[in-house]
Amino acid sequence: MRVVIGVALTAMLAVPMFAQKDAAERLQAATEDLNAMATASDKGIPEDLLSKAQCVVVIPNVKAGGFIVGGEYGKGFFSCRKKSGVGWSAPGSIRLAGGKFGLLIGGKETDVVMLVMNERGMNSLLSDKFTLGAEASGAAGPVGRDSSAMTDAQMKAEILTYSRSRGIFGGLDLSGSTVTQDTDSNKELYGNAITNKEILHTAPPVPAEAKSFVHTLDRLSSRK
Repeated sequence: MRVVIGVALTAMLAVPMFAQKDAAERLQAATEDLNAMATASDKGIPEDLLSKAQCVVVIPNVKAGGFIVGGEYGKGFFSCRKKSGVGWSAPGSIRLAGGKFGLLIGGKETDVVMLVMNERGMNSLLSDKFTLGAEASGAAGPVGRDSSAMTDAQMKAEILTYSRSRGIFGGLDLSGSTVTQDTDSNKELYGNAITNKEILHTAPPVPAEAKSFVHTLDRLSSRK
């Protein structure tokens, strides 16, 4: 019984650890992940896919394990292309909860990047909650200089998912993972409880903490 109680207490104590960074710190980490794309060369996310993406999601330091039921957990940000197709929107905030159920002993961290490839995927991203593989089709994304080796499943996916661990990008299957909007982080950035849909549709100014994130996206993947 003491062992069971100990495990439960560990899980309860571990959850607040996941929220220890504020929005500004997470945005800085997300920007570092974006910059890593530019230096990954033939082991990174294909540039042609990045140029076609409708939205880009970055979730730094996703945690797994630590006696947590539900697998992975992380908080991050996304930006979508402006209606003109040139430039990127002010970012919205999201949470990711993994689809691997059961107690996972031990833990690790990885960065997650998602490329939202079409409007349907974007509409899912702007909803209050959606599940990869259910409301939005997802697939582990290909790596390399270009996307010529994509499978049929990858070509049809609305969202392509990647992980970055120790500087190396790789495709990541997140089927069953749930994405929800993070209104608390939006309030922290914008001063009010604005929704992700409102951010995209009303085009507020980019908060100072997020300018580096958006500028990096502009530099890496702006359409000409």
